[in-house]
Amino acid sequence: MTRSAIWHPFTQHALEPPMKRIASTEGAYLVDEDGNRLLDAISSWWVITHGHRHPAIMAAIRAATEAYDQIIFAEFSHAPAERLAEGLIEIAPAGLSHVFYSDSGSTSVEVALKMALGYFHNRGEARDRIVVIEASYHGDTIGTMSTGERGVFNAAYEPLLFGVDRLAFPEPGREQQTLDMFEDFCRSGRVAALVIEPLVLGAGGMKIYDAGTLAGLKEIALHHGCLLIADEVMTGWGRTGTMFASEQAAITPDILCTSKGLTAGALPLAATLCTGDIFDAHLSTDRRKTFFHSSSYTANPVACAAAVANLDIWRNEPVFERIENLAALHRQNLQRFEGDKRFANIRQSGTIAALDLVVPAGGYLAEAGPRMRRLFRERGLLIRPLGNVVYLMPPYCVTADEIGSTYDAIDEVASIVLGSAG
Repeated sequence: MTRSAIWHPFTQHALEPPMKRIASTEGAYLVDEDGNRLLDAISSWWVITHGHRHPAIMAAIRAATEAYDQIIFAEFSHAPAERLAEGLIEIAPAGLSHVFYSDSGSTSVEVALKMALGYFHNRGEARDRIVVIEASYHGDTIGTMSTGERGVFNAAYEPLLFGVDRLAFPEPGREQQTLDMFEDFCRSGRVAALVIEPLVLGAGGMKIYDAGTLAGLKEIALHHGCLLIADEVMTGWGRTGTMFASEQAAITPDILCTSKGLTAGALPLAATLCTGDIFDAHLSTDRRKTFFHSSSYTANPVACAAAVANLDIWRNEPVFERIENLAALHRQNLQRFEGDKRFANIRQSGTIAALDLVVPAGGYLAEAGPRMRRLFRERGLLIRPLGNVVYLMPPYCVTADEIGSTYDAIDEVASIVLGSAG
């Protein structure tokens, strides 16, 4: 087989076999070049919500291509972007009133960081510190790597990264420590923003914390006049049970980042929503206060049309009923592992379920991870453990039988891996 010229993401090519090509997608499944069907149990890196190739979204994309390709967004607007902005403001936490488009989760957070720093700069306030939670992941651009956990992911790029202040993760029973640390940082008067994944830290190991802590962090930020940036790239669009995870803490972030499920996974698009105060701080006859950010494909009309169709699906189909059913299926199936010494930290937030395989060497580079991934593939499942952390985040169209079979495979694969390790 001729070796491909493609360099794949998060892939050590010296250790991986040649990549199988996917020939088609449908519903909860990927179909490879040999005709094998794979249940997409992680929604192709958390982007597919309703299922692959939802007919309404595919139709909207086809229709949009009859009128649009890319349009410069610094000088013009277009109907799909306007309709989408109106729809996003309608479903977002109350108080968010402006929408800035970009093209990925990383860029939506990068935009948010620049908005926050620009807000204080334009007001003449000397606030330059960003606060994050340890084990966070916000993306792979320079700003988002700086705010993410430091380690093997970004050690080579350390000279490019800026310093941030880090809070301890709010472990159960130790939430007050996190709140106290944030209060201490804020007393300096230099904190511009707290950047946080609401309720669930995704790539950091599907670490889950309670909504009360999120509400407490917002209260502290409000008291000290700093901003709260909610990175809802993964947690938005129903993953934790509500449209946005922030809703469960009854808070409105000053800035909210969304991507992934924005187009139901059909096309790349991102949006950063902010309050009127942040927009107004950049509104001036002084051109130096302009928000200086863009990308060539800002607000791509075809992608915006896909997102508008996605909003219609949320309005017209029983999506939340599907989410509730999926969450209930997780709860039922996770019960089989309660008290099972092969697993630790069994947890769930809405449609996200996770459990840690107990191995001598855990963490992201745990050898158990690639082994489990290969075994899952042999069983017709796309599951990519985060080291020894096995997690499921399937699209909302999966059936009870498919979820049950997935948990059967987790049970079987865990025994194989631990048996071979022993």
